[in-house]
Amino acid sequence: MPDAASPALTARVLIVNAGSSSLKLRLLAGDDSVAAGADLPAPRGAADSAEIKAAIESFGPVSGVGHRVVHGGTLYAAPVLVTSEVRRRLESLTDLAPLHQPKSLAALDAVQAVLPDTPAVACFDTAFHASIGEAAATFALPAEWRSRWTLRRYGFHGLSHAYASRRAAELLGARPAQDGLRVVTCHLGAGASLAAVHSGRSVDTTMGFTPLDGLVMATRSGSVDPGLVLWLEEHAHTPPAELAATLDYRSGLAGLAGTGDMREVLSRAAAGDPRAVLGRDVYLHRLRASVAAMAAAMGGLDALVFTGGVGENSAEIRFRAADGLGFLGVRLDEERNAAGEHGEDWEISADGSAVRAFVIAAREDKQMAAEVRSVLG
Repeated sequence: MPDAASPALTARVLIVNAGSSSLKLRLLAGDDSVAAGADLPAPRGAADSAEIKAAIESFGPVSGVGHRVVHGGTLYAAPVLVTSEVRRRLESLTDLAPLHQPKSLAALDAVQAVLPDTPAVACFDTAFHASIGEAAATFALPAEWRSRWTLRRYGFHGLSHAYASRRAAELLGARPAQDGLRVVTCHLGAGASLAAVHSGRSVDTTMGFTPLDGLVMATRSGSVDPGLVLWLEEHAHTPPAELAATLDYRSGLAGLAGTGDMREVLSRAAAGDPRAVLGRDVYLHRLRASVAAMAAAMGGLDALVFTGGVGENSAEIRFRAADGLGFLGVRLDEERNAAGEHGEDWEISADGSAVRAFVIAAREDKQMAAEVRSVLG
């Protein structure tokens, strides 16, 4: 273990997160406190280079850079130092994540132009799920298809699931690998997924080949019958591009309730709006079923974690979800669940509950900083 003065612990790490419409920059000090930050508009997937330069130069010294990259494919199962060859390989994966990979690469290039001599590390949302076994990762498709196109369950939100499960172990005072800890992490935001984390390793997750699979999300459909999609293409003559856009941007809560904002859905549902009630209930039905599936993948459940925008901020969703999971041993304390003044992370399970439940703030930046220091340390 490095001592307190080692570069691995004192390094100031710049975290770069390229989103759909913004570029988030966070400088984390050696103790993981946020020393500086900026959210820059990136309306076409790339922020203005002059704004990036000005922001980074205002931050002060940077020891290393961590870039969030959505897809590592089967090439990268761990964070990796970015070289010209790694950059080329990341670009070759664009077909697997056409909406996300170009934005990550544009951010990588822009930041490297400002910090050409600062080592950069690619941190992958898929890497945490590389430990999933063949039974969970394999689709029941012809072997020639699976080998030709590497069709498999990749999983996403790995940085969030990795941090949330590790933080839950800390709160439990457990050593996951030694104690066989079984955790289901619920990353519930605009995008949403679950992970089954057994002994610190992901063994199953709800997202699959793409981030469209699994839970009902803000505007994404989650899992649908593939035959339904084929039917729409053949009988309704819906073009593939329209199918993709509809499943990604006009489905989920937006398609069910008319809005992808969970706060508005719950408010309308409380007032008796039938569309909002349906949206809420479909969302919860899929969530409960998927938590149970993740627990089944581990042969049981020791801890349930809520994270992400909805997971952290909606006491109602947490309570309603847990209310259908009593058969797994999940029981929440209503007052603890409703209270949010316990700091970043707090326990919401009732005394004596067989399964401990926590709300943990999503801190992918901390996970990425740890990975950067590990690679560079």
